[in-house]
Amino acid sequence: MKKSPFIIVLILIFIAEALMCYFMLTRIKDIKTDPVKVNECMYSISLNYGDTSKYNTQLDYVVIDNDENLVYKTRDGLSETINDAIKTRGLILDLTVDGEVVGKVIFDYNMDRQLEDVKKDIVILFVVVGVLQVVIVAAWYVYIDLKVVKPFKKLNSFATRVAEGNLDLPLTMDKGHVFGEFTEAFDIMRTELKKARAAEKKASDDKKEMVAKLSHDIKTPVASIKSTSEIGFEVTKEERTKEMFNVINVKTDQIKSLVDNLFNSSVGDVTEIAVNPGNYESGDILSLIKNSDYLNRAGSFNIPGCTVYMDKLRLQQVFDNIFMNSYKYADTDIRVDPEIVEEYLIIRISDEGPGVKDEEVPLLKEKYKRGSNSSDKDGAGLGLYLTNYFMEKMDGKLTLRNLEKGFEVAVYLRII
Repeated sequence: MKKSPFIIVLILIFIAEALMCYFMLTRIKDIKTDPVKVNECMYSISLNYGDTSKYNTQLDYVVIDNDENLVYKTRDGLSETINDAIKTRGLILDLTVDGEVVGKVIFDYNMDRQLEDVKKDIVILFVVVGVLQVVIVAAWYVYIDLKVVKPFKKLNSFATRVAEGNLDLPLTMDKGHVFGEFTEAFDIMRTELKKARAAEKKASDDKKEMVAKLSHDIKTPVASIKSTSEIGFEVTKEERTKEMFNVINVKTDQIKSLVDNLFNSSVGDVTEIAVNPGNYESGDILSLIKNSDYLNRAGSFNIPGCTVYMDKLRLQQVFDNIFMNSYKYADTDIRVDPEIVEEYLIIRISDEGPGVKDEEVPLLKEKYKRGSNSSDKDGAGLGLYLTNYFMEKMDGKLTLRNLEKGFEVAVYLRII
C-alpha cells in the first residue's frame, strides 16, 4: 500500500493553506493608498481643474471646494464631507491650483470595508481548502475500503471456508489490492489441500473397495462351508458329529454377520456427518447465498422474513454445492427466487444451462451418481447426495427439475 502520495498531498495542502493565510495577514498590514497613484491623481486634477473629463480616475476620490460643496466624485457611496472622511479614515489633501488652495480631495480609504473584504477572502479560502481536505480524506477512506478492508473480509471468508473443509471455491485473483500477492499463495494452498484431500479420499476409497471385495470374496467360501455343514448335519447319525456340524453352522453365521458389518461400514460412513439444526432468522440466508455466489451471478433478490429450522454450516455447504455445480456444468447467469409456500421457505436456484436428461434427474441425489454431461468434469458424485442428506436432517427437502431452458434446484426449509 503506497501511503507516500496521500501524505505528500496532505502536507502540500497544509503548506499552501499556511502560506495563503500568511499572505492574507500581510494584505491586512499593506492596506493603504498607493502614494504614486495619489500624486498622479492630484496632479491631473490640479492641471485640469474644471475639466472633469481629463481627471485621472485610477483611484476613488471626491473633490470639494473650500465650503465643502461637491465639485466631483468618481462614483457614488464615497465620503463627501471632511467629517465623513475622518470617520472612515479617508485621505484628505489640499487641492492647489496656480498656487491657491481651492478645495480638498478626499481619497476613499475605508479600512473597515477593506478588512471585511480580506476576512471574506480568508473564510472562502478556508472553506475551499477544508472541502478539498475532506474530499481527499474521503477518497483515501474509499481506497482503504476497496483495497484493504473488503479484500481482507474476502480473504477471511475464504480462510473460514478452507477451515470448514470447502476446497472447491477458488479465491478470485486481484493483484490490485494490498493482499494481491497473498491471494495467489492462498489459492495455491487451497489447490494443494484439495489435491491432498483427493489423494486421501482415493486412498480411502481404494481401501474401502478392497474391503468390499474381500468381504465379497470371503462370503463365497463361507457360504460354501455353511451349505456343506448343513448337509453333513442332516445326513450324519452320530450325535457327536451333529454337534460339530452345528458349531460350524453357528460360526459361519457369525463370520457372515461380521463380514456384512464390515462391508456396510466401508460404504456407508458418510451418514456419520453431524447436522445440528436450530432456529434462525431467514435474513441469515442472504449472506450464505452471497458467500456461495462468489462470481456474483445471482443478481439481486430478497429473502422473505421468517424463522426457519436450519444448520447454518450445513446450509452453507448446501448452497456451495448448488452454486459450484451451476458454475461447473452451466456457466451462465443464475436466478434466485425465494418464496414462502405453506410451511416451507423455498429457495429456487436456477441457471440457463443444458440441464440433464430427464431420466437421470431422480438419480442425481443418489450416492456416486452423476449426469452423463459430467464425464469431462472432475467430481465424485457426492455433492447432491450430501446436499439432500443435509436437507433431510434439517427437516427440509431438496427437489431437482429441468426447465424449458436450464436446470432448477429448490431448497425447502421448514418454517418455525
